[in-house]
Amino acid sequence: MTAEARVNAAFVTTIVAVATIGGFMFGFDSGVINGTHTGLAETFGVGAFGEGVLTGALLIGCAVGAFGAGRLADMIGRRNVMMLAAILFIASALGSGAANSPIMFILARFIGGLGVGAASVTSPVYISEVTPARTRGRMSSIQQIMIITGLTGAFVSNYFFQQAAGASTAEIWGYPAWRWMLWIQVVPAGIYLLALLLIPESPRYLMLKGRDDTARGVLTNLFGAEFAEAKVAEIRASLSADHRPRLSDLLKPGGGLRPIVWVGLMLAVFQQLVGINVIFYYGATLWQLAGFSEADALRNNIVSGGVSILACIFTMLVIDKIGRKPLLLIGSAGMAVSLFAMVYAFSTGSVESGELSLSESMGTFAFYAANAYVIFFNMSWGPVMWVMLGEMFPNQIRGSALAVCGLAQWAANFAISLTFPIMAAKLGLTLSYSFYGICAVISFFLVSAMVKETKGKELEDMEG
Repeated sequence: MTAEARVNAAFVTTIVAVATIGGFMFGFDSGVINGTHTGLAETFGVGAFGEGVLTGALLIGCAVGAFGAGRLADMIGRRNVMMLAAILFIASALGSGAANSPIMFILARFIGGLGVGAASVTSPVYISEVTPARTRGRMSSIQQIMIITGLTGAFVSNYFFQQAAGASTAEIWGYPAWRWMLWIQVVPAGIYLLALLLIPESPRYLMLKGRDDTARGVLTNLFGAEFAEAKVAEIRASLSADHRPRLSDLLKPGGGLRPIVWVGLMLAVFQQLVGINVIFYYGATLWQLAGFSEADALRNNIVSGGVSILACIFTMLVIDKIGRKPLLLIGSAGMAVSLFAMVYAFSTGSVESGELSLSESMGTFAFYAANAYVIFFNMSWGPVMWVMLGEMFPNQIRGSALAVCGLAQWAANFAISLTFPIMAAKLGLTLSYSFYGICAVISFFLVSAMVKETKGKELEDMEG
């Protein structure tokens, strides 16, 4: 019987499930803003730029949290960073829902962003470090399923509160519905914090800190004694060849970033430049611009979330069979086609009183094209980018590389989210979505030239 045949599947699945609650919070905290735009605009009296700032406040925090978490995870541990993220989620939910000024709302969302950013880079690393190579892609892709489940949960929650009150600005128990949309985040965040107490620390982190016996115990519980002994020796050999992790490790001897870091940066940035979070953050606004009512727009978001989950499940089932790079290429091509289909639909509309109006048939076509787009994204760049960032870097630079790539990913996310309201107002949806489509085309050629397959490779065998 091989060592991998004795994998404690139930234990591995349990700790991956707990770790990916961070992905759920990542999605929920990111998507909940979708239903609050009308309430924020009326309460705080902001225009298109102000709306972008209120939405983007979370993302600034995400960039800072992602950058800090990569190194912090090497200092205090993966699990402790995830617990800190859970506490930040709770503080943000309470503060943003109670905000009585734009500054207070921005501060609360920034705090939540620190948690989202920390969870976004720590969970993939943790998962990759506690799962066997042959199923690592499948287990790591659960993170994206949970992100989309969180987004969909936020869409369902927003729709529920909107329907209960009659409008996002109408009151429930003396407070407008949009505030309840934010407060409800306390529930999953509290569950996340408590569940993290039940899982062990990453064995690779434990060995980095010289706690070999504890690491051996964790590995034994995960994979059996024989595999644990072999893996301890393997990790020790990997660590003994290196010094303590530091940011300067990302540089090659002759200067400049290591090639593998450039690949990570490309994946992180282009995952956002294709415009996916315009759908997730501004879906309700987008569909109202296209002529749907507020209730119908929120319902459209739920449909998009549902098909996204199905796409992620498909990827989870095939990623360890067909590999990471083929999925990225298929996704880039599919996103480009569906984005330009949306461009065509928007180009047929007429602008009345500053708002786009589509015919019923073109509105339906745009809706189906948008869902095709999110399907291609969530069967490729959505989960695969996080899988690769969690596994593609050598042990020595994994934390530092995740810090830099996480910072880049959230900075690009912020730029896209901040500029969409302005682009939609000044350029219209046709030109805005043409930009995202062009980025999808470029991503296809970059993946072809830069990305190397990591399917089935042990983390200790990664080169960079």
